[in-house]
Amino acid sequence: MTARLTFACGIYDRTIPLLTGEVRVGGVELTYVPIDDPRAIFDRMAGGEDFDLAEMSLSEYVCRYVAGECPFVALAVFPSRIFRHSMIAVNRRTIAAPADLAGKRIGVPLYTMTAAVYIRGLLQHDYAVDLAGVRWVQGAINHATSHGNPTAMPLLRPVNIEPNRSGHSLSDLLDAGELDAIVGTDMPDAMRTNPDIVRLFPNFRQVEQDYYRRTHIFPIMHTVVVRRSVFERDPSLGERLYTAFAAAKERAWERMHRVGTLAYMLPWMIDDVEEIDRVFGGDPWPYGVEANRPTLDALVTYLVEQNLIAHAVPIDDLFA
Repeated sequence: MTARLTFACGIYDRTIPLLTGEVRVGGVELTYVPIDDPRAIFDRMAGGEDFDLAEMSLSEYVCRYVAGECPFVALAVFPSRIFRHSMIAVNRRTIAAPADLAGKRIGVPLYTMTAAVYIRGLLQHDYAVDLAGVRWVQGAINHATSHGNPTAMPLLRPVNIEPNRSGHSLSDLLDAGELDAIVGTDMPDAMRTNPDIVRLFPNFRQVEQDYYRRTHIFPIMHTVVVRRSVFERDPSLGERLYTAFAAAKERAWERMHRVGTLAYMLPWMIDDVEEIDRVFGGDPWPYGVEANRPTLDALVTYLVEQNLIAHAVPIDDLFA
């Protein structure tokens, strides 16, 4: 009997073969619901379980799992990952080095979001930045709104967080000198007009490559979760889904290597692909637990240190 399942996800090269039907899930008629706003997917899945499976914030999933309040089963499939050194914007009049962030007023879309967890972790572990006295201002980076409507788990200890109710975006506040920095998932619009608003790591490509070579951490932002009720009806679904996601990713990787005609609007993609091969020595976007253990271990460590989960959990227990 064929199962009919809905899957909400962004449109990524590694998932497009599932959208087009080029790759199929055994025994499943998959309806791919393309939504290019991850926060909207997370909010709908966490708030109402609107889909059978969906892209999901990895930190939010782990927090729910550890708290014992998780209606989902996660696959070791990671559709979104990105190094975050490039996503720290500062006012260079007050911030010249990572250590200068201590005690400052810093904007963040959502304190509990995976991007922010990894950024705080790398600042603390790699640069010994003391973030204990930071005053966090929470809101959308380039809009005078909140960052979605999250249903994140409550913090285990108080943190100095204030919602941005100024009527201005975090970018506007940074531009006006009311924030010293912004960390998160995007760069502030103020970078285009204010020469004092710059990246903390202007040579982020080199910094991130060095970080990966030293730590083997390639930060994972999102996993894929299945509604527990769906999974428990047929636990073999996990393996079939994983196989299909891996096959779709492999198709995308092969397509990137066809350099006779460029698949993406990247004029020097040939050089980029060859550099990726050199840096990662193979698959730059691995699925599965073992290939990602340093990255997953780091996230769990950061979540404990930042009082987002009560205790560490074995990585293997997190995934189907």
